[in-house]
Amino acid sequence: MIWHSAESLWLLLALPIVVGLFLLSWRLRKRATESFGSPSTVARIVVGRAPGLRATRALILVLALGFSIIALARPQYGSRTRMLRKRGVDVVVVLDFSKSMLARDVKPNRIERAKAELTEFISKLGGDRIGIVAFAGETMEFPMTVDYAAAALFFRELGPYDMPVGGTAIGRALVAAKRLLERSKQDKGESKESSRAKVVMLMTDGEDHEGDPAAAAKQLAEIGARVYVVGIGSRTGEPIPTYAEDGTWTGYLRDEDGNPIVTALTSDNEKQLKEIASLTGGKYFRARPGSVGMDQIRQEMSRMKQTELRARRITIHEERYALVLLIAFLLLVLEALLPEAWFRPGSVREGADGRWG
Repeated sequence: MIWHSAESLWLLLALPIVVGLFLLSWRLRKRATESFGSPSTVARIVVGRAPGLRATRALILVLALGFSIIALARPQYGSRTRMLRKRGVDVVVVLDFSKSMLARDVKPNRIERAKAELTEFISKLGGDRIGIVAFAGETMEFPMTVDYAAAALFFRELGPYDMPVGGTAIGRALVAAKRLLERSKQDKGESKESSRAKVVMLMTDGEDHEGDPAAAAKQLAEIGARVYVVGIGSRTGEPIPTYAEDGTWTGYLRDEDGNPIVTALTSDNEKQLKEIASLTGGKYFRARPGSVGMDQIRQEMSRMKQTELRARRITIHEERYALVLLIAFLLLVLEALLPEAWFRPGSVREGADGRWG
């Protein structure tokens, strides 16, 4: 047996004080009776004296108080295992929309392949909230939602030429992801205990031109978010195609000297992306030919949910205070039913001379 509120048992130390008060009351009553007259005189006047009955009622009251204190401590005996309700995951997809994502080392190109796999990933979510951060030099955000169709529609028609500022600012994008996660928690009024697991999926070719991605990753780690990073691109380098407004290919992006600008997922870029993942307890994945690594992230999220479910399996101890409280209640009823004294007919009679005796 265990006790839910064992500190309440200290109240049992008050029982000797209650017994002492009853004894004091008995002695005061006895002293008052003796001061009234001799025992024989008192016996002729007082009808139905029953010291033993009073003592019994006092004992019953003490026992009722004792059982009430034990019930207050909530004794528990026996247990069962219960699984708490499954919670979803808050996922923020941080997708690189810089012009370097137009490179064709992943077919048909980096951005289109990422969008296609991301659409499939979203379609398989169930109960998870998702938010999206599209970024280049600045960010565009879609708030957390379970409306997966609306989330997929947000980035489906979006392209690098739709971004207001060019470049690549991974740190700024991660800060935006943190802002989405925090805003969602405030909107839902979640406590720390009830908050969901948080995942940030960063999909980029790693060419960061500004900011401090490591500092932003540390901020995400502080709120319990894991960052899973997918590095997209080849090591050899790939020219960046350019397009007209109607989508017609116009050649390749060139520098001031007229040389084609190439984009590559260099070892330095990968080192930075791995650091971002490591700082948050996440993982780094390198996009394979024909894939950008969404399957690996889906597997990691599945393991995360299983771990959470195991952690949320709790043992519930059966409460037994009701039985103890019932005993206390019955004792109080018994004490209330007992009379103050026994009255026996004929114990007091009126004499012929008009006196009682």
